[in-house]
Amino acid sequence: MKIVLAIDGSDFSKTAVEQLNRMNLPPNTEIHVINVYEFPTALGPELMATGGSLNNYFEEFISGAQKVGEKIISEASDTLKNINKTLTITTSVVSGLPKNVILEKAEEWDADLIVVGSQGQGALSRLLLGSVSQYLATHARCSVMIARDKSNG
Repeated sequence: MKIVLAIDGSDFSKTAVEQLNRMNLPPNTEIHVINVYEFPTALGPELMATGGSLNNYFEEFISGAQKVGEKIISEASDTLKNINKTLTITTSVVSGLPKNVILEKAEEWDADLIVVGSQGQGALSRLLLGSVSQYLATHARCSVMIARDKSNG
């Protein structure tokens, strides 16, 4: 079985890791843990006020996003390995629109399942911003598990 686990470090994605850990996975299951960060498309007044170089800003942003992403996937990988030593785990931290990158990874890797946390967004937020989990559930060629923390309703 091949699983793409998409996480962002939020409590919602921690729930996804916990629920995946509780699943009785077949031997030789492969899990690809992915963290996707969005590259800033607009420059805020903070950058303009600093007079900083645009290249330095983007380099620092990418470096910071990579480090945070690597920490997030490292913690998730360690949690998964501690519970099930037979898993094969690969990881990646990439830039892009999360819903597109996750879907592309699942298709390119021929995944059987995508696991994501629920964003817990209300109807208005979903309408205005879109929901990664909703997009994946309606566009993925494989099954999608949207993990929800029961205690957060």
